[in-house]
Amino acid sequence: MTQTLSDDIRVRTVLGRLEEVLDIENESIGSDDSFDLTRSNVLKGRCLYDMTLLVRDAGTRGFNAVHAAQLKAVSEKLAANSAKVKAHMDAVREVTDLLKDVVSEAEADGTYSIDQFRSYDLS
Repeated sequence: MTQTLSDDIRVRTVLGRLEEVLDIENESIGSDDSFDLTRSNVLKGRCLYDMTLLVRDAGTRGFNAVHAAQLKAVSEKLAANSAKVKAHMDAVREVTDLLKDVVSEAEADGTYSIDQFRSYDLS
């Protein structure tokens, strides 16, 4: 009984922590400029690692109905999180590409083009 109760508390704690991290990240991506995505990813990774250990430890015992419902909720939040992170990374990539294009255009304004240097014999 003690082992089952201990496992129950561990599972609920890890899943609860993961849900909290996902809720904060899902709410903050795209709306909070000061949100630390790197730190959140570290927390999320740690929770997922802990959850992996719990699943492995559960083995043939499996999870009870409450855990199964909580796992389903976490799975749905992970799917939403994946979509938000992908959209965020796509936006970052797009801005980076725009900045590269602006820099390339500024450098190619003819002021210091490679063709100008080729027309002179520098030897």
